[in-house]
Amino acid sequence: MKIISADSSAALLDERFEPSSIIACASVLVFSPYRESCACLAEPIFANVESGYEVIVHEAKLCMDLLETVKADVVHLDLSLGSISVEELSPVQFSSIRLSQKAKQHLLKVLPKLRKIAGEIRRKHGLTVLAIGKESIPVRIAELTAGAHAILYACEKAVKEGELVMLGLPSKCQPRLAGKSVYLYSLMAAEHDVRGYAEDSKEILKKVSIIEMLNPCARGFRALKIAPKF
Repeated sequence: MKIISADSSAALLDERFEPSSIIACASVLVFSPYRESCACLAEPIFANVESGYEVIVHEAKLCMDLLETVKADVVHLDLSLGSISVEELSPVQFSSIRLSQKAKQHLLKVLPKLRKIAGEIRRKHGLTVLAIGKESIPVRIAELTAGAHAILYACEKAVKEGELVMLGLPSKCQPRLAGKSVYLYSLMAAEHDVRGYAEDSKEILKKVSIIEMLNPCARGFRALKIAPKF
């Protein structure tokens, strides 16, 4: 089965290691053995964390964009709502879903846009868009892929502004930089060979120094201190 999924990940951190903006979004095509993407679309978004719930709409759009160049059997979105079809989601169903009141309010705001995109994907490509969330390995691969690209976007930001950038990585993962390749490997149990990838086509890694550390305020998360080389 070929699966398209999307996620946004990695965040700019302030001096207190608190996230301020979500850096990258990526949609990926994944198929057996479901360890890494076979095709990818990634974009820098630098979305405010306070309105981070809105990025799910951007993720859905990126899945639709990827479907213009590749074929798949189903679409997985990062919404943990029991694998229900996004087209079938309605405010009435939210009463039986375990979500905070704030999360439900946020979901209500973006639901019309999500249902519209899901409908377009079904009509144009005949695919169902599932609100499967973190149960999906392809969603995890999208998260790691977005994180790998976020490293490059953060490096570009550091070089452009001539200032130190602190980057918070997705949960339970570790970066590996090799030449023009950026890999982000999962550290979760049974996911040792699951990874995201980004290519440093602009050779931005040569222009920065990177120090990896544990995030002292968020157990299970790592951070990168990225400084431009002068």
